[in-house]
Amino acid sequence: MYDKIVDIIVAEAKELNEELESKIPLELGTEAPLFGGDGVLNSIALVTLIVAVEQSLEDEFDAALTIADEKAMSQKTSPFRTIGSLSDYVQKLIKGEL
Repeated sequence: MYDKIVDIIVAEAKELNEELESKIPLELGTEAPLFGGDGVLNSIALVTLIVAVEQSLEDEFDAALTIADEKAMSQKTSPFRTIGSLSDYVQKLIKGEL
């Protein structure tokens, strides 16, 4: 499941990169920074990515998820830092661990 989630996030990030001036360095794989610290996304680009990922996840797993909610915002470390951290968070959401 984790690999499929990563694939979905990377696919949506590739699509978003077509519109961005500063590209997400997808060659870094799960370590690619998204938001905060070293991230290249501003808040609008992050929301765009999250909405696209939510839609793709719903199609793939037949489950409606809300990624950016109070649970995400209350995490000690942001799940939006890297592709890997977002993938970990999404997997926990799908498994009902959050």
